[in-house]
Amino acid sequence: MRSEILPGQSYPLGATVNGGGVNFCVFSQHCTGLELLLFDDAGDPRPARVLTFDPVIHKTFYYWHMFVPGLASGQLYGYRASGPFEPHKGLRYDGTKVLLDPYVKAVAKCPAYDRRAAIAPGDNCAKAFKGLVVDTSVYDWEDDASLHIPYSRTVIYEMHVAGFTRHPSSGVAAAKRGTYDGLVEKIPYLKSLGITAVELLPIQQFDEQDAPESLKNYWGYSPLAFFAPHNGYGCRSSPLGVIDEFRDMVKALHKAGIEVILDVVFNHTTEGDHRGPTLSLKGFENPAYYILEQNPALYANFSGCGNTINSNYSIVRRLIVDCLCYWVTEMHVDGFRFDLASVMARGESGQLMANPPVIWSIDSDPILAGTKIIAEAWDAAGLYQVGSFIGDRFSEWNGQFRDDVRRFIRGDNQTVTKLASRIMGSPDIYVKPDHGTNRSINFVTCHDGFTLNDLVSYNTKRNDANLQDNADGAYENFSWNCGAEGPCTDVPGADEGIERLRTRQIKNFYFILLASQGTPMLLMGDEVRRTQAGNNNAYCQDDPLSWFNWGDVKKNGDLLLFVKKLVHFTQHEKVFQQERLLTTREAGTQPYIEWHGVTQGRPDWREDSHSIAFTLCNPEENKRFFVALNAYREPLSFELPRPAAGGKRWCRIVDTSLPSPDDFLDIQSAGAIEDPSYHLQSRSAALLLEL
Repeated sequence: MRSEILPGQSYPLGATVNGGGVNFCVFSQHCTGLELLLFDDAGDPRPARVLTFDPVIHKTFYYWHMFVPGLASGQLYGYRASGPFEPHKGLRYDGTKVLLDPYVKAVAKCPAYDRRAAIAPGDNCAKAFKGLVVDTSVYDWEDDASLHIPYSRTVIYEMHVAGFTRHPSSGVAAAKRGTYDGLVEKIPYLKSLGITAVELLPIQQFDEQDAPESLKNYWGYSPLAFFAPHNGYGCRSSPLGVIDEFRDMVKALHKAGIEVILDVVFNHTTEGDHRGPTLSLKGFENPAYYILEQNPALYANFSGCGNTINSNYSIVRRLIVDCLCYWVTEMHVDGFRFDLASVMARGESGQLMANPPVIWSIDSDPILAGTKIIAEAWDAAGLYQVGSFIGDRFSEWNGQFRDDVRRFIRGDNQTVTKLASRIMGSPDIYVKPDHGTNRSINFVTCHDGFTLNDLVSYNTKRNDANLQDNADGAYENFSWNCGAEGPCTDVPGADEGIERLRTRQIKNFYFILLASQGTPMLLMGDEVRRTQAGNNNAYCQDDPLSWFNWGDVKKNGDLLLFVKKLVHFTQHEKVFQQERLLTTREAGTQPYIEWHGVTQGRPDWREDSHSIAFTLCNPEENKRFFVALNAYREPLSFELPRPAAGGKRWCRIVDTSLPSPDDFLDIQSAGAIEDPSYHLQSRSAALLLEL
């Protein structure tokens, strides 16, 4: 058997189909013995073949490699790495554990997988994940290519692949619910909504058992195999079917004009801290892949999830960039949102680096040059870099937009000045002269926190279902329940005015989000008032609490219609798609903004002000828009700018205080305003167009 094995090559890393066999290569510096395990079935209690690496023949520097003739795509495999188990030196080799290749492209479903078996002493072969050899060249992409939609015309829809169609009300066949194929069936809905990009919660293979006992990891921020699409979202019978199923989804979304952005997690893995399982990186080269404490037996925890990836270590940096390039070249994705991206700014001791190599490698890589790269520019240890994230290309989640808009809509003091800056694209935050306003990713809600419905329905979080004594999740949400805690529509005698106010507040949030300069991001289901019953950290709730209930599409169809019209309106008016900062005075043909209060030209910047108005002017198209925002508890009348000569008048397009369909009128049916002022109800927003 040994004579069949060839030395192989130290590149590329992973399992590569080539010339009648497969080349295997992994990195391990302190490993003293390595075995390649070949399996016939994912649930096998022992490997069909065990091939031992000879360090003289099968090792170059720290790379262990072997070419095995006769193997092909679909072969199941894993590794066992032996070496010193010396936690006080950071070394945690365990030759009894089956390890996944860090470069594995697909992971087979192991029916008996048990996370605890990778923690307990002894062999875990029968209960371990196994990798699959993948030949990614065998696929017909037809004429598919990345869409390269500019940020100025981008509307992002953050969504969960499984949660989008898993609910029985989705109308998707049972076998396809919660899968990539299931999502494809709902593309017409996404298209009708007007979004241009989906930002998918993690689809890199993760461990669903990384959750409190009896619960299931739902969000996927528990990565196990960075190159592999999560097999739990596949429905095809072939072990490799998940690869093509994912690519079919990407191709279908592209045909609909929708980009695919992946939420990637390069700040930690599912292996956890010193008490966690040995599944992959920990067993190959623990001190290289993770940032360790001064006591190397312990893990630095800048991610809040038990460990921190040592992203600026050379081999780890290479893995991250190789992984991103793989998803672009072989899977045709259009961009990435980096979870807790500020972790990547930390060095091998956790210190903040002025020029982190991994960030500049991503920023400057030619393969990634046309992709969207979006940073969640903070980490769990207090590092906050919104407005100052390293690199020339990164866009950023604007967490201050979320908080300032929430506080204004709630009616807090000291919010009007900040709101004005957020509407302009946050020039007080993004001070670099070459930083386009659209690189501010504006959002009011995301997966992490209240849904938009719950933001206007709960004052406090309700996370008991997570089995952590309601201690998890953010305590400050800047939410307001509008007068009653939780649902009130089914309570006899409940004030219907509360529900009307909640709907109005939701429309106000959407209005400010989509009328502001920057790139808007919407959360899945907010457009139909999806609720999580006050749970603001539903990471472990893989049940109807988290799923998109398609019955809400009909139930809250009026709100959905408003959102659709608003998205399409702002996507067709250039003044809402500016790539540079608006000026505050007329300057040639460039769009500009004029600020007002209830009186023309006199904005009220006082601390206790709760209203603001502005005119957006686009001289190139000879268009003017007047916007009024009233977060006060009483109605206000806003003096209108004098209409231009030639018989033009101000016509109402949007008024969030009005019921559907009067809350959003088409231009053809917009009602002319004869009065010199516009009377706006309390807690409402309005947009007028000069026609």
